[in-house]
Order: sequence, then C-alpha cells, then structure tokens
Amino acid sequence: MAIEHEGLLEEFEFVEQPEENARIRSLFEPADPRFHEMAYHLIIGEQDEVDRLTKEALDDGIDANTVLDDGLISGMTIVGVKFRDNIIFVPEVLVAARAMKAGMAHLDPILSASGIEPIGKVIMGTVMGDLHDIGKNLCIMMLSGAGFEVHDLGVDTKPEEFVEAVREHDAQVVGMSALLTTTMMNIEKTIQLFEKEGLKGKVKTMAGGAAVSQELAVEMKADAYGKDAMACVESAKELVGVTA
Repeated sequence: MAIEHEGLLEEFEFVEQPEENARIRSLFEPADPRFHEMAYHLIIGEQDEVDRLTKEALDDGIDANTVLDDGLISGMTIVGVKFRDNIIFVPEVLVAARAMKAGMAHLDPILSASGIEPIGKVIMGTVMGDLHDIGKNLCIMMLSGAGFEVHDLGVDTKPEEFVEAVREHDAQVVGMSALLTTTMMNIEKTIQLFEKEGLKGKVKTMAGGAAVSQELAVEMKADAYGKDAMACVESAKELVGVTA
C-alpha cells in the first residue's frame, strides 16, 4: 500500500540514501495507514497521539507485535537516521523516545504475558570513561522491539562489568558504544579481556558510536560494526544466527 500520509512522506525526504530510503519504505508500505499516522506522531514526539493510537489499535484487536513493528519501531527507525545524520539532536530524540514509551506502556504487559522466548540476549553499554548514551538507547529500543532480551549497563562501563554481565545473563552478544576518540580504546580493552577470560568464542561483540568506524571495529577485533540503530539490529541478528 502506497504511503499517503503527507507528514510521513515529508519525513522520507530526510532519508537521503536511496537504498536506505527504499528499505525503510518497505517497512511502511505493507502496513495499515493508521500505523503511518502513529509513526509520524512518534517521529515528531507527540506522545499523547501515540498513546491514543496505540490504545485504539489494540482495542480494535490488532496484535501487539504488529503495533510495535509497523507503528513504533518503523517510526523510531527514521528517528535513528535523522539523529545519525545530524538532522535532529538529543532533545528531539528524547521527545521521540518519550512518545515511544507512551505506546510501549500499552504493549509491554501484553508482550510480557505472551511467553515468547527472546531470539537472543544482548548486553549493551557505553564504555569506560564515556557518559554518552543516546545512540546506545536508540539501539536498545530497536533491539527490544526486534525480539531480543537486552540488559543495559548504562554509561562508563568497565571491561570487568561487561564480562560479569555476560556470565550473569548467559548473553550471546555484547554491544559497546563510544562517542569520544579518547574512550574508543576501551572497546578494544574489553574485547581483550573477553579473550583473556576465555569468552571470546562464546560471546560476539559489536562496536558502534561516533568514534568508531568499520575499519576501526575490525582493527579492534570486534565481530560486527553498527553505524546506526538499524545496523545494530541487523548485526545482532546475524551474530545469533537469525536470518529473517
């Protein structure tokens, strides 16, 4: 179904890479038009509208996972692209995240009661010395929406804390973020500690954040690099062997 919502169509003008634009459009086109409206209100941070539309969809008997995927996650995907490309900044992301939480307040109890097993367990954290977490938090939202069980270690996370969390939660993937070039080295130190503790073969590592590139991730021996929240989810799925 073609996208006819004028506000949402205008948002696609900010997704300048043709392949990325086509990929995100493919998330929306099969969806009910009500989710185009929901996603638009999420992108611009209107939490009351997201709350209303989520409740209405559930009251109409629409599956909670459908509401999550077609409305909230699709909208947050565009937020992630705009944040990555410096079109919006931290305040706008926080407002969009608040709107998503308004919708999730209706969905979380239903999803928790469904008893569906997670597709994998992921540990996420900003590395030691770095206090930035907006990009990491976007990734966590997207990973949770994709079906992962995510444990957030927050910011300024020591290598030993990553190791302890992997053992405590029996996680398959660790995502590490660094915004500052001065803290990026702590991604490599954490990976080295995994090797020292005999965990490198048991857990896969993802690196991301403004200070990191594909080349640097390879150099630091990370198993994957996530340039944005969408790539983070795709990489996590590949690392746990989920192809769909």
